Amino acid sequence: MGDGERVLAAATRLRLITLFLAVAVLLPAWLVDWVEQQVPPLESSVLRIGIDPSVPPFAYYEGQDVVGFEIDIARALAAELGLEVQWMALGFDGLYDALRADAADILIASMSPDPLRTNDALYTNAYFDAGLVLVSSADDRFNHMSDISGRMLSYAFGSHAHAESDRWQRRVAPYTTLPFELPKHALDAVRMGHANAALVSSTDARLYLRQHPEWDAYLAFITQQPYVIAVNPRLRRLPEAINAALDILEADGTLAMLLRRWLY
Repeated sequence: MGDGERVLAAATRLRLITLFLAVAVLLPAWLVDWVEQQVPPLESSVLRIGIDPSVPPFAYYEGQDVVGFEIDIARALAAELGLEVQWMALGFDGLYDALRADAADILIASMSPDPLRTNDALYTNAYFDAGLVLVSSADDRFNHMSDISGRMLSYAFGSHAHAESDRWQRRVAPYTTLPFELPKHALDAVRMGHANAALVSSTDARLYLRQHPEWDAYLAFITQQPYVIAVNPRLRRLPEAINAALDILEADGTLAMLLRRWLY
């Protein structure tokens, strides 16, 4: 074999080794992905759902039945996934314990993602935003914290809105604060013309406006507090399936209908 042939043979062997190594690196990832796609998101036909039935209108007891916005969402999601529902009523402090004990598949209980719980749960996309909103009259709209400068802001004493207002006072021109015992009293102040805007949670604002449909109010989100579904971490494919089902419920109007039924 001449020098040219030896060089060609060595180059061929090098290409074959390189190709083998590339396949050896890529094949396991491809194989794992393929295997995961063949596994159903849930091993059972029953979806075990942990709830906190003490938070109307999201979940609460009406006689012997549990009802609410989250209950209807959970039922709609289970139906979309072709699963039956098994409820597990829990106190808020025991929700993550149910996941750790593998007693629940998902939790839907007015929960926001917790970066300290990433070992305990996988989180889905949000189905509701409970963030703070500025509520003002439609003919005198407030959209940003700077709009409140020189005006009067009402809120519930000791609430998240109170803390947010304290933060604003270090960032914008002075304004007058009007604290109340409850969010509904802060909203009363705006509706009756005693304050220019109220800072409350979107939940409190929506429930108040259901009781006062005659008030032409304007809402502007100031902060975000997404409510998500926490999933048992051993069910790695379930969050993806739930997100797809949530997209369907939003696209076909089911989610909007449930919001109108319970909150809007």
